[in-house]
Order: sequence, then structure tokens, then C-alpha cells
Amino acid sequence: MKNLGFLMALCVLLMASCKSDTATTATAPAAPTVEATAKANEVKPANNPLEAAVPVGPVTSIEFAETEYDFGTVTEGEKVTHVYKFKNTGQEPLIISNAKATCGCTVPNWPREPIAPGDDGELTVVFDTKNKGKVGGQLQTKRVTVTANTDPVNSYVNIKGKVERTAAQQAEKDAAKAKQAG
Repeated sequence: MKNLGFLMALCVLLMASCKSDTATTATAPAAPTVEATAKANEVKPANNPLEAAVPVGPVTSIEFAETEYDFGTVTEGEKVTHVYKFKNTGQEPLIISNAKATCGCTVPNWPREPIAPGDDGELTVVFDTKNKGKVGGQLQTKRVTVTANTDPVNSYVNIKGKVERTAAQQAEKDAAKAKQAG
């Protein structure tokens, strides 16, 4: 019984010591830096695990030099890469929290650091055409959703073109299907 009383007192003491002090003092720099302003833009986790986290706080604006790229006609199996250039046209640092494509064959790569007002950035998109073509050509359009501290939160860029499967590639696919079936 004596040990139980000691254990309860210890638990109360530990709980009291874990409380955080809500009163803090901070000194602001004379002119806020991009990093300091970016820290004010926290990322709000998404309620749905399939959704991107959305930055909250001051909003800015993004302007893409182009939002659609037509790669023309390529042979199935090629990887098409395009760089979308953009500019932070707002007054706050631009923070891109996510860039997501409509399928796994398209992979976006975006800057993880804040982009200062007036500065430029690049979003690189790689589209893998493997298994995306057909003889005579198959039109493909892939969309990338860019989530940032902008209004609206999502911006979009598209990559499109025609993927041609050669007769030899089609013969290989047909032979592989026949082998699996029989």
C-alpha cells in the first residue's frame, strides 16, 4: 500500500512537470526573412491520407510560364521530361507542399524550399511511356496537381502527346499474352 501511494505521487509529479509553458517571448528580426515567413506558413495535415497536406497562413500567388506541354509523338518506352517554369507573383514566400500526378507513370519533382516573392522556380515532370502506346498511336494526357500556399490552393499543369507502339513491340506483347494464356 505504501508503494502504491509513492507511485501515485510520482505520477502526479511527472504529469505536472510535463506541462508546457504557454507564455514565451520572441524577438522579431527587423525585416522578416523568407525562412522566418515560411515558418509561419505551417502545413495542415490532410484529413484523408490520399489528400495532400495544405499550407495554412499567409497566401501568395504562382504563375506558370506554360501550363500545358505537348511532347508530340514518341515511341513507347521513352521517358519524356519537361520543366515547367513558374514565378512567385505574390508578396509572401511560396511553399509547395506537394505535386501529384494522375498516375504512377508521371513523376513530378518540385522545390522543397520556399520561393521568395518575385523569384522563379521549376517543376520537373517525367512521363514514362512504357505500356502507354498502341500501333497507330495512343493519345495520352497526364495532369499534375501542385498544392501550395496559394489561392486557390491547387494549380495544374498538363503533359500530353501521342505514344506510338511499333509493330515489333506489338508482336512482343501479343506473344507474351499468348504464352500466358496457353
